[in-house]
Amino acid sequence: MKYDVYGVGNALVDIQVNVSDETLKKLNFQKGIMTLVDEDVQTEVLSAISESNVSQCAGGSAANTMMGVADFGGQAAYSCKVAHDSIGDFYLSDLRERGVAINVESASGQTGTCVILITDDAERTMLTCLGASTSLGPDDIEEEMIRQSQYVYIEGYLFTQEPTRSAALRAIELAKKNNVKVAFTVSDPFLIQYHKDEFWELIKNSVDLVFCNLEEARALTGKHDSIDCAHVMHQHAENVALTLGPNGSLLMHNGETIAIEGVTVAARDTTGAGDMYAAGILYGITNGLTWKQSGHLASHAAGRIVSQLGARFSESFSAEELQKIIAEA
Repeated sequence: MKYDVYGVGNALVDIQVNVSDETLKKLNFQKGIMTLVDEDVQTEVLSAISESNVSQCAGGSAANTMMGVADFGGQAAYSCKVAHDSIGDFYLSDLRERGVAINVESASGQTGTCVILITDDAERTMLTCLGASTSLGPDDIEEEMIRQSQYVYIEGYLFTQEPTRSAALRAIELAKKNNVKVAFTVSDPFLIQYHKDEFWELIKNSVDLVFCNLEEARALTGKHDSIDCAHVMHQHAENVALTLGPNGSLLMHNGETIAIEGVTVAARDTTGAGDMYAAGILYGITNGLTWKQSGHLASHAAGRIVSQLGARFSESFSAEELQKIIAEA
């Protein structure tokens, strides 16, 4: 196969900034969650943080995961939508420089952005303006790329509206047509309020690997205990990866529960922890690692991300580090 993973998701330029709780309160957004905002609101937020030190990079949940796969040495491809503007040009260039294959036609409007407000407790509050990414449709899905991939990876955020929902469903349809496995990440607890039935339909009929955190798993299953949650999902999905924050994660594979330890670090920013965990799993299972080894790598990847600022590795794992992590599993 030419690609380990073909991802489909939103194209967002991440703009990260450290803020005080007081500033967050003044902006009047609920701490710790993702809020969709329009361009006018995003402009106001950017104005409020204009005198702060900010960093920017290509982002979006599934894009972060594809860049993580590439950072590990895997082969990743991505479909998304950007506008023909300077931010869109930056986005495409950034992904390609990280080794992600991407071929998109520009859309009208402005490229999407995600302002990430990071407080001293390492919690992140995300304000997302989807912009041109909302125009991603079924015709943007590359069947040839899917045919040459081991896995298709779909982010739950695509199901918030059309035509992105149809794009996600088209990618899943083409994956099944070409005997390519499907991985799906629930993405955010708020999505379950509106898409619970549809997500269950996907998990029961189309998804080979489901990613979620404990809050999402509880909302999906109605169970409280993490193992109970994982077992309920595993009754329908061949594989489950359930993250538990600093307590590690649970993998379900072939009816077996695999407990993965957490990695103790000083947390600075939790942005992208789940995305990079998914990258570790997907890289591992498409490059000959066992599920336990893949989980061990994913745990270290998430640990490294939360110990730094931003959803991108500031320092990639060396070949020697990877071998050591794999050998420890």
